[in-house]
Amino acid sequence: MRKRRFWLILLVALLLFPITASADLIAGEEIITLGEDLSPSDKQKMLDEFGISENDVDIVYVTNEEEHKYLGEFIPASQIGSNAISSAKITIGNKGDGIVVETKNITYISNDMYVNALATAGIEDAKIQISAPFQVSGTGALTGIIKAYEVQSGEKIDEEQKLIANEEMVLTSDLVKDGVDEENATEFFRKVKERISEENPKSDQDIRTIIQEVAKELGITLDDQLLDKLVELFKKIKDLNIDWNKVNDTLKSAKDKWDDFVSSEEGKGIIDAIVNFFKAVWNWFISVFSK
Repeated sequence: MRKRRFWLILLVALLLFPITASADLIAGEEIITLGEDLSPSDKQKMLDEFGISENDVDIVYVTNEEEHKYLGEFIPASQIGSNAISSAKITIGNKGDGIVVETKNITYISNDMYVNALATAGIEDAKIQISAPFQVSGTGALTGIIKAYEVQSGEKIDEEQKLIANEEMVLTSDLVKDGVDEENATEFFRKVKERISEENPKSDQDIRTIIQEVAKELGITLDDQLLDKLVELFKKIKDLNIDWNKVNDTLKSAKDKWDDFVSSEEGKGIIDAIVNFFKAVWNWFISVFSK
């Protein structure tokens, strides 16, 4: 069931309504963030994909320098690259709806990784469409989304909070590279945040214990180096001046929407249709090679 749930993440986004984040934001407002190094034709391709005319909305441009500023401490410069390409459309929605993410041509960062990191950055309610004209890692998209959100809301997000959100995104992807499936990796971060908000650990050892217990619960094996990095990250997250109730509500809202979809007749029908399709393909494959 876990694998089926993961591959249907994108379908869930189609069932969710647009989303808010601050009292100053109005549901339905849109803002676009574009990589500064997009060619004119690729820029137009992104605008067409987002269904937006250049004169219709505010556009925020993200530079490669900004990407390196927020990611350079956590991943190699070669992986960040020398061009800012990732782009996004942010639609403000209704209070309490949580964060919904759709991606296209993003190879390194999953939808739920973005959701977790954006919640840490203090973004509460938004439907976010992340894309690129060709396949890219997507690591720079978070920088653009946060920048656009600041412009739209008129609120400045703390620099340390931005760095920590990017570090969380990178460490989540490190878990996946170590063999943890993407859904489990994002659930791990959600659960540790939840435990920290509930228990308010007093020491590094308390945080380490929470991390180890959640990892054990989810069947995740952590080597000492990654465990140490996670302790340092969650220590910084704990010390952030953020409203833990809002973070938990944001993450819970996204999870509840998924659970409602999976248990609905429509969701079950889509799941069964996809499973039956792949069964038919497999049976055809077997029949061809058994002749």
